[in-house]
Amino acid sequence: MRQIGICVYGGASNHVDEVYLKTAYQIGEEIAKRNWTLVNGAGDTGMMGNAIRGAKATNGNTIGVAPFFFRQPGVLYQEGEETLYTRTMRERKAFMESLSSAFITTPGGIGTLEEFYEILTLKQLQQLDLPLILLNTNHYYDGLLKMMQGMTQAGFIDQSVYDLFKVCLTVEEAFEYLDQQLPVSPTK
Repeated sequence: MRQIGICVYGGASNHVDEVYLKTAYQIGEEIAKRNWTLVNGAGDTGMMGNAIRGAKATNGNTIGVAPFFFRQPGVLYQEGEETLYTRTMRERKAFMESLSSAFITTPGGIGTLEEFYEILTLKQLQQLDLPLILLNTNHYYDGLLKMMQGMTQAGFIDQSVYDLFKVCLTVEEAFEYLDQQLPVSPTK
């Protein structure tokens, strides 16, 4: 059986409320506890870096995927188990997708939104059928969800799209969902 990879999308900024960074760390821990592999953008800071730190603190496996131009001091997590390099951001997203069995979108900025919407679009087009979670920590994504409802009311988004992703308020809720969706990995 292929190793289960959980792709975690999230912002790279450390200048955010501590609750977000703790959430990312907890996600890394939970992935490691299940003997799944954390897949993310290999960043040293923000949600990416904290997810890696949480996984590593729990003896977990991590795979970071980054474009070559990110190889600069302070950008990439230096103690990651495995960092794979791509030429472009587009290749990076495709590679992360190929390594993943599920996706968790944590709070972030425009890059995180792009990643979430790319997976959601692939699911809508029936090109991908894997769990997708929007982690709404501290109701961070309430505005986004309201905007999407407005797009639905205007006729641009079909109501069925909401069945393609799961909104979770807590890490516990996210992993309860994933535990139902994914097979159990053998222990280390």
